[in-house]
Amino acid sequence: MKYLHYYIIVGIVLLTAAIAFAFKDKTGFRPIEDDIPITYTIDKDWELPEELEEVSGIAWLKDDKIACIQDEDGIIFIYDLNTKKIVDEIGFADAGDYEGIAVKNKNAYVMRSDGKLYEVQNFMEKDEKTNSYQTPFSGKNNMESLTFDTKNNRLLTSPKDRDLDDDDFKGIYQISLSDKKIMPEPIYELDMKSSEFKDFAKKKAYKTFGPSDMAIHPKTGDIYILDGKNPKLLILDPKGNPKKIHLFDEKDFPQPEGITFSPDGKLYISNEANDGAATIFEVTLD
Repeated sequence: MKYLHYYIIVGIVLLTAAIAFAFKDKTGFRPIEDDIPITYTIDKDWELPEELEEVSGIAWLKDDKIACIQDEDGIIFIYDLNTKKIVDEIGFADAGDYEGIAVKNKNAYVMRSDGKLYEVQNFMEKDEKTNSYQTPFSGKNNMESLTFDTKNNRLLTSPKDRDLDDDDFKGIYQISLSDKKIMPEPIYELDMKSSEFKDFAKKKAYKTFGPSDMAIHPKTGDIYILDGKNPKLLILDPKGNPKKIHLFDEKDFPQPEGITFSPDGKLYISNEANDGAATIFEVTLD
């Protein structure tokens, strides 16, 4: 009988280990329940309509409205946080993989994954006009991020996959608003082999961190960069130095692809639909 008890105990241990392995986070991170600290609070949430299941970028407008794009149609959707509805749609291009959006005054800027930049002038008016510009990036770089840098009157972007010159670094590049050209040298470089990224290191260095979107805090000037594939948020100071990395529970953030701030500093993050609907969260970080 004592041997039976022994085999039962061994069986339970093996079964527990098998279950733990089966539910291990496929990205290589430990799940939140395995003692990764939760350093965020979701204060409010919005379930997005079917048209925004593939929401890939967001930008704050005014009056609690957010400009959204999704990675299939060349349409800017205006979503009202108060009514929880899409209140306008602005078509600017044919179908394509549109990933990042930024807004400056009456103009919207949209980044396609192959590095093509769209400028939609007077995008909320009847006389809207679209111009497009090809940046040095291509599909191998997989461009998903775009934000407007108010202080320096420029756009910022960073490749999700390979950089232009070095797989060990991810550059943050500035785009001039006057001629829409990208400066050849990045303003900041993220070293994929630095100590800040050692817990997330991949065999191919460029896969260690993949920017899915970025935004600049309106008060501190810090740069917030999302990683949608392995959900986390990197914060850089205004000089490009890493300050903190927040890990996200995939149950909360299955695929965070968009980020923006309201003028008073409230943080909003959007998720593409996964098992459920696409969402926008208002988030407070510890």
